[in-house]
Amino acid sequence: MTHAVSAARTSYPTAAYPASAYPAAAHPAVHPAVHPAAHPAARPAAHLSAAAPVVALPTRTLHAVPDYTEVADIVLEDDGLRLDLSGRTATVDDRVLQLTYLEFGLLAHLLGNPRRVFTRRQLMDAVWGYPDSGEGRTVDVHVARLRRKVGGRHKRRLSTVHRVGYKYLPSV
Repeated sequence: MTHAVSAARTSYPTAAYPASAYPAAAHPAVHPAVHPAAHPAARPAAHLSAAAPVVALPTRTLHAVPDYTEVADIVLEDDGLRLDLSGRTATVDDRVLQLTYLEFGLLAHLLGNPRRVFTRRQLMDAVWGYPDSGEGRTVDVHVARLRRKVGGRHKRRLSTVHRVGYKYLPSV
């Protein structure tokens, strides 16, 4: 059974469809072929059971890197590389590094846990605040940028553990 759409009817009542809720191409008044009663919002909620369980979805943490501004003078140092966590400054041999928020957090996490191997997922969870969705190489890109910025002997300290993740190798 096929349904024909009347070309004469060009508009539908849009009281239940505020224009701001739809892009212009999806608004029922723009596309008369779309019948408003077919929209899920127009259907009655009788199919919902009062006894249906409510499931809480996990939320993302927006402040993944701890706020060290309330703690006085926390400094991580290794062979000329110095991170002042309370002031959020990084220096290499007295040269100030211009690190982004996430680069600083990544370097602080690795430097604060020397020799410990972190998977990309663990780093995403610890620094970004949510686990990697597996779609990209975000951690790899940030580590590569960090290696360029710290330069010299320190870039080798940001060590890749192939097929696992990354670790920081301190000076001996």
